[in-house]
This record gives sequence, structure tokens and C-alpha cells, in this order.
Amino acid sequence: MSANRSVNFTGIEFENPFLLSSAPPTESESNILRAFEAGWGGVVTKTIGLHPVANVVGAKAKFLRTSPDDAHVSMKKRSGAALHSSWNWELISDKVLDWWLPRIGRIKQAFPDRALIASIMAGSGSDKELRNWQRLARECQDAGADGLELNFSCPHMDRRDMGSNIGKDEGLCSVVTEAVKEVAKVPVWCKLTPTTAEIEIEAGACFRGGADAIASSNTFPSLPPIDLDSLEFEINVDGLVSTGGLGGPAILPLSLAKMAQMTRAFPDRSFSGIGGISNFGQALSYILLGCGTVQVCTAAMLDQAVGPNVIRRLLTGLDAFLERHAADGWTRVEDFRGIRRDRVVAQSEIRRPDASEYHSGFETAEGYAGADG
Repeated sequence: MSANRSVNFTGIEFENPFLLSSAPPTESESNILRAFEAGWGGVVTKTIGLHPVANVVGAKAKFLRTSPDDAHVSMKKRSGAALHSSWNWELISDKVLDWWLPRIGRIKQAFPDRALIASIMAGSGSDKELRNWQRLARECQDAGADGLELNFSCPHMDRRDMGSNIGKDEGLCSVVTEAVKEVAKVPVWCKLTPTTAEIEIEAGACFRGGADAIASSNTFPSLPPIDLDSLEFEINVDGLVSTGGLGGPAILPLSLAKMAQMTRAFPDRSFSGIGGISNFGQALSYILLGCGTVQVCTAAMLDQAVGPNVIRRLLTGLDAFLERHAADGWTRVEDFRGIRRDRVVAQSEIRRPDASEYHSGFETAEGYAGADG
């Protein structure tokens, strides 16, 4: 049997399971077209909203690097330093909805067999904002979007009723998802913030609202390093800084942990994994935990903005993996998706040297005779 790269995820056919996530690489028609030309199976647009957006003055995103000799992490470029992470405080798209709609149509006309997901965001807490979510959903799907990704995850929005403030509130997660599902004719994904202790609670709220899938995770709230010489934050405006989002290799283990919380709680639901992916081995980790697709950002940004070499590595890695496991009967992603999900257990379930004397960290109950008493 020949290997099959394609996946069906939430009813959408993807040529392969590798997507560009909603981020600067997907902020323009030309970038998205270049991404599809490079071979990405899907693209999630930069988040489209209705409220006025104005980004901070100066740099909106930078990359942090570290060196093996001193483990120093800095945004300053240094010889021999390796990528540690990305950092940004960029808001959602500053292009209006009417700018996006004809471009969605043209992209789909140019690549009708590739999946284009529209990321959308509005506020919360009022009927007007719920109607804004519905308007965004209707107009994007009517323009040709194959699916919708609801941004419940941006860690640094200018308005406090948006982004991760929705994703940390299970009530809002459910209400907003339900409002979108009332008008959606295409699959609806919810992109959740990792800044919550039990992310499976918010995931469950989204599923109760009708979500077809959960995408996770977005970047982690963080501050940039402080320069040792100037004592200023390495990225700032007039000396001031707010929390931004940390992404890239540094968040891979953290994002995997968040994903495992959800896939174990909802083993029969659909998930799209995000965080720290630049090669097939990293993508595979998410798939083995139960993800049907994975999304890439930082690695693509550093590779000609849309990651032509990254997608080539991912596809080559998938082909080689399937060939290596042909004897196992694996010909597609679905054949091995989730096979390591059940290996993630509570700490008390990990074997101790003498399990008979260990009671999950508690002493034995008093008043009972021992086994040989």
C-alpha cells in the first residue's frame, strides 16, 4: 500500500496535515498564495476583526537566541547562537473585514483544493459583540473560507474583553462558540490560551457550545529580557513594555502538556496542535498525542516568511516515517494518531521502587492491620 499524506479533519480535506498558523506569515494575500505554492496543506489567516487596530510603534516581533557556553538568552544577534524562541506583542490584523473578503475569494479561486481557515475575533459580554462574531463568521464563509478559527487565545489584546480573556472563561467560551455555530455552515475551531490551569475545562465548554475542534496553544504571556548594559527591556516603546507572547522551540514541552490534558479528557474529539514545531519529529509528538493536524509559525517566519524549507522537511519526514512503518500497516496519519495519548498519567501512577509500600503520597489509614497482621 502506498503512503497517503492527506487527512480529513473536521470534515475538511487537507492535502497534508501541516498548516501555517494565524500569525504574521498569513497576514497578506501574497504570503498565503506563496505558502500554498510551497506545499502547505492549509493556512489559517491572521485574525480578522471589526474593531479598530493600531499596533505599537517600532518592532512588533523579535527572536530570542541562546548560546551553549553561557545559556544567555537575548534578542541580540550573536555568532553561534541558536534559536530559543520568538516574542511578539503584535495585535490582530489591522486590515478591515472588507479588505479580507475579496482576498479570501481570490485565494480560494487560485487554490481550490487547499484549505483556507479564517481566524476571527470580536469582543464578549454583550449581544452586540456576539452579533459581531456572527457577522465575521457569515461573511468569511460566504467569501469562501473552508472553516473558522475563533481566537480565544491572543495574550496581549488592546481590549480586555477579547482574546485570552475569553479563553480563560468557560462561560464565554461556550456562549461565543454557540453564537458562531448558529450561523456557521463550515467547521468551527476554537483556539485556546495556555494560560489556564485546567485547559480541558475551557475545551469542554467549547465543545458544549458546538465546536468541531480545539487548536492549542497560542503563545505564552511573557516579558522580553532586560539588557545588562542599558538596563532597558530589549524591546520597548519609550522605555515601556507590556506582556507579549513567547513562541518557538521554548514552548514545545509546555504546549505538549496542555494538549495532553485535552486529548486525554476528550479522546474522541478533534485537535490541532501548535507550539515549537519546525521538523517532523516535533509535529509527530502532537499527532501521537491525538492531533489530526498541526500548525507552524516561528519556524516559518525565519524561513522566507512562509516556510518553504520547513514544509519540505515536514513532508519528507512524514513520507519517511510512513515508509519505515509500512510493515505495521501505517499508510496515513490516522493509523498512528493518538497512540501515545494514554502514556500520559498522573504522577502518582508512575511506578515506584516498591509499589506495595506507596499509597500515592498518603500514609496508610490508621486502625487497620497490615497484610500479614
